[in-house]
Amino acid sequence: MSPATASRTVRGACPHDCPDTCALRISVEAGRVVKVAGDPDHPPTHGALCTKVSRYPERTYHPERVLTPLKRSGPKGTGQFVPVSWDEALTDIAARLSAIAARDPQAIVPYSYAGTMGLLQGESIAARFFHRLGASLLDRTICSSAGGEALAATYGGKLGMHLEHYADSKLILIWGSNSIASNLHFWTFAQQAKRQGARLVCIDPRRTETADKCHQHVALLPGTDGALALGLMHELIVNGWLDEDYIARHVDGFEALRDKALAWPPERTAQVCGLPVDEVRALARDYATTKPAAIRLNYGMQRCHGGGNAVRLVAMLPCLTGAWRRRGGGLLLSASGWFRGFVDGAALQRPDLLAGRKPRTINMSTIGDDLLREASPAFGPKIAALLVYNSNPVAVAPESPKVTAGFRRDDLFTVVLEHFLTDTADHADYVLPATTQLEHLDVHTSYGHTYVLINHPAVAPLGEAKPNTQIFRELAARMGLTDACLQESDQQLARQAVPSLDFAQLSEQGWVKLPLPEQPFADGGFLTPGGKVVVDAPGLGVPDYLPPYESRQSAPALAARYPLAMISPPARNFLNSSFVNVTSLRSIEGEPRVELHPDDAAPRGIADGAMVRVFNQRGSYLCKAAIGPRARPGVVNGLGVWWRKLGAAGTNVNELTSQRLTDIGRAPTFYDCLVEVEAARA
Repeated sequence: MSPATASRTVRGACPHDCPDTCALRISVEAGRVVKVAGDPDHPPTHGALCTKVSRYPERTYHPERVLTPLKRSGPKGTGQFVPVSWDEALTDIAARLSAIAARDPQAIVPYSYAGTMGLLQGESIAARFFHRLGASLLDRTICSSAGGEALAATYGGKLGMHLEHYADSKLILIWGSNSIASNLHFWTFAQQAKRQGARLVCIDPRRTETADKCHQHVALLPGTDGALALGLMHELIVNGWLDEDYIARHVDGFEALRDKALAWPPERTAQVCGLPVDEVRALARDYATTKPAAIRLNYGMQRCHGGGNAVRLVAMLPCLTGAWRRRGGGLLLSASGWFRGFVDGAALQRPDLLAGRKPRTINMSTIGDDLLREASPAFGPKIAALLVYNSNPVAVAPESPKVTAGFRRDDLFTVVLEHFLTDTADHADYVLPATTQLEHLDVHTSYGHTYVLINHPAVAPLGEAKPNTQIFRELAARMGLTDACLQESDQQLARQAVPSLDFAQLSEQGWVKLPLPEQPFADGGFLTPGGKVVVDAPGLGVPDYLPPYESRQSAPALAARYPLAMISPPARNFLNSSFVNVTSLRSIEGEPRVELHPDDAAPRGIADGAMVRVFNQRGSYLCKAAIGPRARPGVVNGLGVWWRKLGAAGTNVNELTSQRLTDIGRAPTFYDCLVEVEAARA
């Protein structure tokens, strides 16, 4: 039997922006992928995949896949292109970029995020290319930087519990996470704990699918998580529920935090959070007296003005009760900090290629404003070229009216590496066909567990598609950049990524577990300079509650015009803007919609299934209304992120969000947004 007709199984890894980072077993027959399954031997994956990734072949073999370079033939945004050769595309792109770089390379901006989480197809040759040019740097803030920097300031890194230890917990607070939809493999361990008698509590403004399956749903108002954490601390202190020994030995600066917490009795906490007073008291009692108690924190709660401070406050809770002493106790927001020392990011990205230059930094969350800025001494040159890969900013960046206006500039040269004609690709001058995960080599870490994974290519690239690494290699060569590191192979890059691990074992088994302590903080040992949890962090001070920019309490005049708080959690069957065009998944999801509570829908004359206009001072969004208990009174849930072109009026929920940034981490405040909703005119 020839290799082309043989049946075989290839080891892979899920590339998407999800904490699970599943190990895959990819079945290939006659040179075509026929099935993608979870690896039963990989402990976090244990053979299970989400609906999205189990249908990955449908994405790779999608009839709308871009498989040849495309050149714009109509106005920007219309998605009109003609196919061209790689030679023609690369020659023209190289000439255009070289001319811009000759004037000021900072006018060239990369824009990328987590369309793939791979170390190679993310920031390896691409980062080297932009560093060598001296292009603007990108502050990659759009998802997790507020919580990540807050956790690092507190614990010394993005560190937490081992995923598998949740099976031993007796109480789990699932805080700001719809785990069934976005962290499925954590949920299986939580279910194991539940079967053994654990109590599950979901803390979330929305009644999610996860909340449905928990014993209790704490439906606080958006952006008030920090207040709830302080209220819980108040009860721990006044009831003597602290682990004084753990605090004395492993928490630096507790007295200042005590003073903050004592100002938050249950009555004040309940009023700010929109909760019953007894619910605050009972939650504190349960958390303090149930051992071991664990928190699974996710990034939803940090997408508000005070999100960074809120993460710092929640991260203090297991330190005050000594929850870290017990297996099954502690907290997990991100595990990515554990890979420090095992993954060599500098070797992959080569910041030394800047050669002493200090280009400006563009925040990806304010790309709408930045694309519309003129040159100035403070800002630098006007952005003249944008290279987008692993991202879809026209759909996902906040305040999309400004984002789309920027991308439609006639004097902006835009190149997009993509699988499909997304909203962003529709605005490109060139679209270059990129490989999917089934067609290239990559190495993956995780932010939800502590395993390194490898992804072997299962099939040859379809059509004329090329890996991101190869596209940047060829572009560098066309621009006369002769540095040898710009031509290193993917195999070389893979070995450079994990120099301290057994690469042969990784390649053969598909994954390697990091050699870490089983209970890393049972006796302190945090990765801060002093080894203790830090309360009064340099440059940040003692954490405190910061109210949302937009709420009834903080902006009453604005709330009089737009009285409903809006959050925009992800749709269950998409992953950010990925999978939106996969027919089977879109048919499950239905169509763009906003969830309203009956108490908000009735006075507005809005019926279930009716078309509504959601609007504020930034824009308006047309979608269908879903009336029911998913939304709490006073809060609407604009489920996203749909591609704009699939929306009823060519917009999506980011028409309404703002470019204001969080207290820590310079991150967007997607869930800090006031709106009004009205029945749409026919």
